[in-house]
Amino acid sequence: MGKEALESLQTKNVLIVGLGGVGSFAAEFLCRGGVGKMTIVDGDVVDPTNINRQLPALHSTVGQYKVDLVKARLLDINPDLEVEGIREFLNPDQMAEVLASDTYDHVLDCIDSITPKLNLISECYRSGIPLVSSMGAGGKTDPTKVSVVDISRTYNCKMAFQIRKRLRREYGIRKGFQAVFSSELQDRDSLKLTDGKNFKKSFYGTSSFTPALFGLHAAAHVIKVLSQ
Repeated sequence: MGKEALESLQTKNVLIVGLGGVGSFAAEFLCRGGVGKMTIVDGDVVDPTNINRQLPALHSTVGQYKVDLVKARLLDINPDLEVEGIREFLNPDQMAEVLASDTYDHVLDCIDSITPKLNLISECYRSGIPLVSSMGAGGKTDPTKVSVVDISRTYNCKMAFQIRKRLRREYGIRKGFQAVFSSELQDRDSLKLTDGKNFKKSFYGTSSFTPALFGLHAAAHVIKVLSQ
């Protein structure tokens, strides 16, 4: 990358919203890659069901807040990192407030619920803040099908379809931000229903490696953009 690129990364400020299987790995890759300042946001605690795919999820960490665990881990990797942890589930109407609280060079949307995701995307779009948004990793197992493209070029992803439809209908947004997605068709048998908590009505069963791969692609894209 060269000295100048690394020095540039050390001055950059990145916001990561969501520290599940995608966001937790993305945060670590960015930290190890040299990003100098980060704000990480998640209101959830580790659950035993997270252990198959989320970086901070261990039997010893069940019940602890993910944002606290990830923050401690990032500082153990780079003690000079400036990192703020926000221990909240952001409601849709909080997105503008969070984005206005600091000057961000890039945003990673790692939220797995549609409505908050739409609000973060639309606020970043309106504010002109570069964004990479993670689409659906559930029900997918082929690592070769994952890539980063403009949202308008996504296909074979039910989450991306809903995001495109609602962005177009509710915000008049058709393109203009990057999305991590897989072109692999989702396994219908892996679909499960939830109680609707945190704006989420259903989910697809998820492998150990696919969310990490999404996080890797998101982090790689951000590092490439910010080091130029």
